[in-house]
Amino acid sequence: MGECVTNLDELLAQARAVVRQFPALAGATVAPMAGGLINHTFAVTCASGPFILQRVNPIFSPTHHHNIAAVTQHLHARGMLTPQLVPTAANQLWATAADGSIWRVLTRISGRSFDSVQTLEQAHSAGALVARFHTLVADLQHTFIGLRSGVHDTAAHLRNLELALQRHPEHPLFADVCRLGQEVLAGLAELGTVSGALPQRIAHGDLKFSNLLFSLEDTNKAQCLVDLDTLAPMPLHHELGDAWRSWCNTGDENRSEAEFSLARFEASLAGYLGNIGFELAAGEPEALVIGPEWISLELAARFAADALNESYFGWDRSQFSRAGEHNLLRARGQLSLATSARSCRRQRMQLLCR
Repeated sequence: MGECVTNLDELLAQARAVVRQFPALAGATVAPMAGGLINHTFAVTCASGPFILQRVNPIFSPTHHHNIAAVTQHLHARGMLTPQLVPTAANQLWATAADGSIWRVLTRISGRSFDSVQTLEQAHSAGALVARFHTLVADLQHTFIGLRSGVHDTAAHLRNLELALQRHPEHPLFADVCRLGQEVLAGLAELGTVSGALPQRIAHGDLKFSNLLFSLEDTNKAQCLVDLDTLAPMPLHHELGDAWRSWCNTGDENRSEAEFSLARFEASLAGYLGNIGFELAAGEPEALVIGPEWISLELAARFAADALNESYFGWDRSQFSRAGEHNLLRARGQLSLATSARSCRRQRMQLLCR
């Protein structure tokens, strides 16, 4: 995950110390929360309400919290439910622990998340929520800072995979990763490239399905986007391509075989197109068609590289003996998903380009 992970007792002690920097959290109790591949997360309960405390992975610049504040304040002012940053006693957006690690507190939104789409109504509502988000931030005047470079720089991810293969020829998974990498390259070559200059739209940047919260009263109603570290301007096909590769996967990312659901795609697309407040630009519909395949292949390359590097993604120690095994499985699953999505590309083209 890009950082030296201390044990849970040490993290919890550090979390309890950091809480003291936030006046709103006086007298709080702190407990670890499960989930998340990047940041360590804790539930905080106190008289002023429930909050989320996170130890932020050093892959993120602390200054990116200014992006989170700008977007969430903009959304809140327009009536959209969103978590918001809680300031420290020094009126800062984040706190620094004794070891230099960065921590932040967010208001906790009541709701339920799902690892995968449960109903077509959920898919439709998810599309509608994202459309509302994109519409509301379309007029936001903000210069984004502290962004991670090359998030969807596919060529860079492929170079990283090539370097991983060069550096780890003795890795026990080398041959498997090499074969998978060749299939990823073939898939990307078949897709071709996106033509023309497309708009950069303010995006969430990581719309996996678990980053949407649904109402506790109606679990088919999407109400809030969470995990906002990846907020950034980007082409729409990167944003929605990543969403669809998550939402339309009928299984999960811990399987080597995957199926892309055309029904989920159609439902979420209907929700999205029925709720956006702007017209798609020339070239955007065509780019959206190949988006989920492209992002799945790109993520397959990222997982494959880390199957050898074993230095970035979190992994399940209860199921795998090493990080590489888990990441190779994920890479195979994303490659399989891209193959399945390719099989319904014509139908997706008809839905988007009619």
